[in-house]
Amino acid sequence: MKPTENEAIAIQWFNAFNTHNLEALLTLYHPAAKHFSPKLKIRKPETNGLVQGTAALREWWRDAFDRLPTLNYRYTTLTANENRVFMEYVRTVENEEEMLVAEVLEISNGLIVASRVYHG
Repeated sequence: MKPTENEAIAIQWFNAFNTHNLEALLTLYHPAAKHFSPKLKIRKPETNGLVQGTAALREWWRDAFDRLPTLNYRYTTLTANENRVFMEYVRTVENEEEMLVAEVLEISNGLIVASRVYHG
């Protein structure tokens, strides 16, 4: 895919996440997509930070949206090539410090096949 098409997927990702539209978010992912997050490692140690498939993603993000109703991501950087989007964003949640986050989306045939989150 063209970098601009992958940037458009990333913007759709932010829109779905920030409106907590779980179904719209999941439509961006391949059914067997993998997602790695340090938060997963902490909250669900049995995953070792990795979940796979839209059912696992649905469970993970439903929990996040339920626990954190004010969760919002404000992107600061999107850099795309034919296969990936590198995103930097600020995570905000009411009554918590802002957190700078980086995430890489791997995209194939218009769907996210893998994502990896980085933060301190």
